[in-house]
Amino acid sequence: METDLLKYEKELYEQGYKFIAGTDEVGRGPLVGPVVAAAVILPVGYKLEGLTDSKKLSEKKRNAFYDIIKRDAISYGIGIVDAKTIDEINIYEASRLAMEKAIDALEIKPDYILSDAMPLPYENSKAIIHGDALSESIAAASVIAKVTRDAMMYELDKKYPEYDFKSHKGYPTKKHLENLEKYGILDNYRLSYKPVKEILEKRHHEETVKQ
Repeated sequence: METDLLKYEKELYEQGYKFIAGTDEVGRGPLVGPVVAAAVILPVGYKLEGLTDSKKLSEKKRNAFYDIIKRDAISYGIGIVDAKTIDEINIYEASRLAMEKAIDALEIKPDYILSDAMPLPYENSKAIIHGDALSESIAAASVIAKVTRDAMMYELDKKYPEYDFKSHKGYPTKKHLENLEKYGILDNYRLSYKPVKEILEKRHHEETVKQ
């Protein structure tokens, strides 16, 4: 049975809400770069055939949807929280902050907010577990956030091709960990993440032994 991605939105439209923002973040797991969130307000009753959680879509499909959503949305906003802040406040809080920044970036103030699993400090808001696969608005936000963050990883790849960011997008794959060990830690790595922390500790130990 096909999931009705407008189920939550329809319930809210019936209650008189019009500007419903869906919000989602991308990039909790990577060792490098920011966490990126998006917030999207779609027109009432808007349905984009085939849209779902961005992780389930091919890159080609995501990019196509990204252009359509940006064109058709009433408003969309993007929130970015860098690696340094992630280290300072932890990834959970950084994800929430990115969502709040994305909502603040909307040109139209939403009268209700649907978020992917993350409780937000707004009166009219609802956190939906697996929301990116259950809500059209959240799915749209997941696509905007994913394509935005991937573009950042492609830029980083051009700057540091030896790390192969274009392939792993910063996630801790075997190859990424090997490259990290070989070439060292760049400025925008998340130093609080275990694989990065372990390399730092190992380097520190080696330097101490040399002395």
